[in-house]
Amino acid sequence: MQKIRKGDKVVVLTGKDKGRTGEVVQVMPKEDRAIVRGVNVVKRHQRQTQSQEAGIISKEASIHLSNIAIADPKDGKPTRVGFKIEGDKKVRVAKRSGVSIDG
Repeated sequence: MQKIRKGDKVVVLTGKDKGRTGEVVQVMPKEDRAIVRGVNVVKRHQRQTQSQEAGIISKEASIHLSNIAIADPKDGKPTRVGFKIEGDKKVRVAKRSGVSIDG
């Protein structure tokens, strides 16, 4: 089970976007990277195609998983993730407050 998943609210720990929060759009476990909405935005030159016009577009680049942390559901501050067995399910738990991250 992964500690960071699509749809999670995360806080950026290092880099040019330090302190910013956003939602995980995509996780790439093989590369240990994730794409976070509104974070690590880069400009790319786009060649014209049948469906897209030419120009400079802004899009989110991936960020390494070590540079982001789950936002605590209680106060929104960065927290580490632990696992706990509740009934017959394994759920993610915020180490900071002990609150379950999975709904």
